[in-house]
Amino acid sequence: MRHGKKFNHLGRKTAHRKAMLTNMANSLIEHKRINTTVAKAKALRQFVEPLITKAKDDSQHSRRVVFSYLQNKQAIDELFGTVADKVADRPGGYTRIIKTGRRLGDGAEMAMIELVDFNEIYSPKGTTATKSKRRRRKKASDAADASTESNESAE
Repeated sequence: MRHGKKFNHLGRKTAHRKAMLTNMANSLIEHKRINTTVAKAKALRQFVEPLITKAKDDSQHSRRVVFSYLQNKQAIDELFGTVADKVADRPGGYTRIIKTGRRLGDGAEMAMIELVDFNEIYSPKGTTATKSKRRRRKKASDAADASTESNESAE
């Protein structure tokens, strides 16, 4: 039975799982978005979000703790530089998982995991996403009155 066991082992031994999550976290920090299976994306979210929280406090100790997980100096520089600046005011929830369907080969559920603040489409600050104003439709009697008024003013 699996009572109280919340950690997904992903069908791998501990060393393989840690190495895979490290590599996926490095790719996510470098590219800001990666495609993977839903199970791996959920495991990666649990792995990388505490590291991003640590990166908000740029100290030598934080850098060493995060380096012990990532083992990549370029990823550390990127995480403590651009990523930490973007997420400075966010209290949590740094990643977003978007399901993209099933893989053709084995039917596994696929997903795209991305850093939330680096997607301009979904962000409320983005210039591409604009809301249209909602207006109430005129009643038939009001519409008829408006059309007669416009005809009278045209004459």
